[in-house]
Amino acid sequence: MANLTNPQEIRSGGMSQPGNEPKTRSAEKTGQVAEKARDLATTVADKTKDLAVAVAESASEMATNAGQRAKEGAGAVAHRVGDMASQMGQKAEDATSSLGGSMQSLAGSVRQKGPREGMMGAASDAVAQTLERTGRYLQEEGLKGIGEDTASLIRRYPIQSVLIGIGIGFLIARSTRS
Repeated sequence: MANLTNPQEIRSGGMSQPGNEPKTRSAEKTGQVAEKARDLATTVADKTKDLAVAVAESASEMATNAGQRAKEGAGAVAHRVGDMASQMGQKAEDATSSLGGSMQSLAGSVRQKGPREGMMGAASDAVAQTLERTGRYLQEEGLKGIGEDTASLIRRYPIQSVLIGIGIGFLIARSTRS
């Protein structure tokens, strides 16, 4: 049994071990808890970093996918606009060819119904020939040919082309002003 004459033993409840063992156990448990807390904080930090990397990768992948979808959508729209422009161009070519055919038909009508002799006959024949040549030109060349021929004329006669453009602009401005 313990000797209770020692004042330190009386205060410690009869325990006579030097260094006060309950404080040592408490300090050990506190150290263990602190170490577990550090380990847990490190684990949480690592998991947070991993999560942040995963979120960043996911966001990057989503942005790439969105960009790809936008590019595909824009490509589809551009393709569709190109198709529509091509269809409109084809319709314009068809209309030009049809106009050429109508002009040739009109030339035939002028020849049949117009006078055949005298000055009026010559004028009627000249109109019919011009209508026929113009109709054939429109049917064979189309709008593309007209554009190429116009560009060629402008290159050959630049000053006259500018003056004609100014004159046409003046007439259009004058007609819209009144």
